[in-house]
Amino acid sequence: MTVAALAKGQTLLSNALLSEDTNYLIKALEFLGAGIQIDKRQIRIEGTGGKIREPKQKIYLGNNGTALRFLTSLVCLGDGVFVLDGTSRLRERPVEPLLQVLRCMGVSIDTPENPGCPPVRVNARGLPGGRASFDDLDSSQYISSLLLSSPYAARNVTIRLAGRTVSEPYIEMTLQVMKQFGVAVERRAENIFNVPAGQSYTSRSFIIEGDYSSASYFFLAAALGLGRIRVPGLTEDSVQGDARFLRILKDLGCAVTWDEGGVEVAGGRLRNGDITMAMGDIPDMVPSMAVLAAFRSGRTVITESAHLRIKESNRLAALAAELNRIGIEARETADGLVIDGGHPHGADIETYNDHRIAMSFAVAGLVVPDIKVADRDCVKKSFPGFWEELKKLD
Repeated sequence: MTVAALAKGQTLLSNALLSEDTNYLIKALEFLGAGIQIDKRQIRIEGTGGKIREPKQKIYLGNNGTALRFLTSLVCLGDGVFVLDGTSRLRERPVEPLLQVLRCMGVSIDTPENPGCPPVRVNARGLPGGRASFDDLDSSQYISSLLLSSPYAARNVTIRLAGRTVSEPYIEMTLQVMKQFGVAVERRAENIFNVPAGQSYTSRSFIIEGDYSSASYFFLAAALGLGRIRVPGLTEDSVQGDARFLRILKDLGCAVTWDEGGVEVAGGRLRNGDITMAMGDIPDMVPSMAVLAAFRSGRTVITESAHLRIKESNRLAALAAELNRIGIEARETADGLVIDGGHPHGADIETYNDHRIAMSFAVAGLVVPDIKVADRDCVKKSFPGFWEELKKLD
């Protein structure tokens, strides 16, 4: 939607996910000058051509961290004062690495109430462009944010990545979408991207690929022995990082079968023994992996995941607490979790207003009947139809 809102002309997005996060982004893009119409799972967007309108009020984003980061760069293209804000949790989620880069380009930007966190205030006069360097990032969304807005900068934008960047597959997804909408990004090395100035996105009709993040809960259900489960609309050659969860399940004993329409997962006897999983590139899969670890015999060590502490909740603390609540020994480490599998028992699960905590433990509740999830409505953030779909498995 961000790219379509920047394009000139009308874009039709099909197979769209409509959720709380989607709605916050839609409203924000409308404030910034895009025209948006929704018809079931289609979104029609009349783009701004890169001309961003100054809103008459601050832009409220709920707890949508992706929208916060993407729009921080986008509003720099405008002319005027822009304020991005959200819930108390969003106000705890950092954007300082992106702000530092934008300041180096000449953007007037600050966080007047909480250093490095929202609300973000931008006194925009267009995005000057130039060189940007990111070091050891806790989110790839800072990079995606700058990439998405760079075609409309006054000068070429050259982005250099130094050190470790988590969730790198999302950068590949960003580059793919930019290319599909007509913008060329020169990759000068594995860690250097150049976006020539003077480009613009071309409006088009676009079918959105199925979402591996949402599908993962049903893959988890299959892995826990709830039968053969088929999810349509997913492709084997997807650049989505979360597709790797299927490879993990296959390595642990599940059968994964592809056809032209989607993928089917069938559970088997889960492989026992101690394993270590580096999940820095697929952080949204950690809750599902943690629940799966609770049911297999052996120790599961999840690493490279310290950035889960700045998600919708502190997911490492939340997962450790709730796994212990169902009788599974789990503890946080500096960059992940250690989980000793066993025999989970029933308990009331606290979600911490985190959709992924709710959905992963809800699947466990299909296997252990007395696991009950509080605050069921929090799944509306990303998957409003989750409970209805889950009921089909019970």
